[in-house]
Amino acid sequence: MSLPAWARAHGLPLFSATIRSTPAEFDVTEELGYEFDGEGEHDYVYVEKTGANTDWVSKQLAGFAEVAAKDIGYSGLKDRHAVTRQWFSVPRWHAPDWNAFDVADIVIKDVQRHSRKLRRGAHKANRFQIVMRGKLPDLAALDERITAIRQNGVPNYYGPQRFGRGGANIELANSWASGRRLPRHKRSIAISSARSFLFNELLNQRVNDGTWNSLRRGDIANLDGTGSIFDVDEIDDELLLRCNEMDIHPAAELAGDGSDCGHECWQKAFDKARVKPGSRSLRLRVHDLQHETSSDSLSLGFALGRGAFATSVLCEIASISQPDR
Repeated sequence: MSLPAWARAHGLPLFSATIRSTPAEFDVTEELGYEFDGEGEHDYVYVEKTGANTDWVSKQLAGFAEVAAKDIGYSGLKDRHAVTRQWFSVPRWHAPDWNAFDVADIVIKDVQRHSRKLRRGAHKANRFQIVMRGKLPDLAALDERITAIRQNGVPNYYGPQRFGRGGANIELANSWASGRRLPRHKRSIAISSARSFLFNELLNQRVNDGTWNSLRRGDIANLDGTGSIFDVDEIDDELLLRCNEMDIHPAAELAGDGSDCGHECWQKAFDKARVKPGSRSLRLRVHDLQHETSSDSLSLGFALGRGAFATSVLCEIASISQPDR
């Protein structure tokens, strides 16, 4: 099974660009979105990491604090080939002195105290500063494309990292669906990759027929910035207005037990494992989109809600590549 060819909502990419030439050119800052209560058994450690993945950083924090890695909390996985900032929760059972923490490529920027462990998906947004390098197109066309993204959003595709190098996670999903027993974390990757693949296929269809950013009868609607959804039985002027103003977005099901995903082997596996169906917005709102140009680069700044991929924005502007690692 090959990965889907992503359709583009705003026409062909404007130019070819390279990203991640250096980690500093792909900068991500997590915005947690809530206040700390200043008490309890968890230190919330704000980490800046360079060229390191989130799981590896959590293990370094666990070793220093003398706790099990499973007791470390974080809201989401951040890019490895980048400079990223995010929060980790660490049990303070042994009262670690974070001033003494010294690990290459990890800098602790802040420490707060909170009563609850940080859970997956708890953050509000990620803020990106990204440099795209290449021969720029006509600047008027570039301005027009960025204005369209600012006003209309982009298709909310899962990024290629969800599927692993060369689609390895899809092969893992096929193996799981064929009955192979997997460790819990790999089983989770297999299920997530399969559901993401199916969603991208459905979204591709909606992009190709021009309805990715408009409501159709029978759709699910998603309230912007939340997990709230409702069924669209009829289309009226109020719903059309709310959709045009991006207060609500068309959404689609994430396959699970009882779905009809169109892939028999995967569907049987979802049913057997009792995977709970979910939903995801077809449209991604891009907040605070800004850009600057130089002779050979485009610098973008924007914020996305949790679960969104920066590549969904970049691919609407350029055909992107990155250095081999």
